[in-house]
Amino acid sequence: MRVLVTFAVDAEFAPWRKRRAFRLKQMGALEVSCANIGELELNVALTGIGGKSRAWIGASFDCDIDICISSGLAGALRAQYAPGDILVPNYVGDFTGRKTVCDAELRKLAVEAGAHEVDCFYSTDSVILLSVEKRTLGTNADAVDMETAEVLVRMAAHGARVVAIRGISDAVDEDLPLDFNRVTTDTGELSMGRILGQVAKNPAKVPSLIRFGRQSRRAAEELCGFLDRYVEGLSKALPAMTREAAR
Repeated sequence: MRVLVTFAVDAEFAPWRKRRAFRLKQMGALEVSCANIGELELNVALTGIGGKSRAWIGASFDCDIDICISSGLAGALRAQYAPGDILVPNYVGDFTGRKTVCDAELRKLAVEAGAHEVDCFYSTDSVILLSVEKRTLGTNADAVDMETAEVLVRMAAHGARVVAIRGISDAVDEDLPLDFNRVTTDTGELSMGRILGQVAKNPAKVPSLIRFGRQSRRAAEELCGFLDRYVEGLSKALPAMTREAAR
């Protein structure tokens, strides 16, 4: 069985790469990091922030993907979720009104592995910066990101079973320390030059930026540790899942 896990940027994936002997390979025009866990072939791809990576946009996925997990960091939209928490939603919505339901069996396995089951993730077309904005979105969703909806819609269209699993990087009462919409390139990468330019204009933000960076790294480490356990559990559940799918 072939599994695809997506992250927006390499910093989210880096802690997992330290745990596993991933190797690079081409999946069509897309370069992925690959590892084998039992009978499961794990592939990890980077989409860029907002799914804007040219390689991701141009990927055709002619090869079979059985399961797709949209992962990475997300902002909490409700007070009960703290940085480092792992969330799995029942469904994902976005700013266009699309709604994608996550696979029930994949969701159940995530909950059994320790994830918090929530109702909804919401994917936006820009980074949500302010606590007041997060609280407004929290009337209808539990966490916010920029890639999940597009990834799940695209991969479900290719016949994959889909689920979202994300780690919380910032609580609902936290404003982000920089305007990350201004430091992201057209291909969904963070520009260090733009970040330094923002810092130069707002030197008082340096302590909060350092704190946010540490918090995000810890959240990514928690997420990758969870994903490693989850995929191992998924590999053990494959025989039963295959029998069920064949009925």
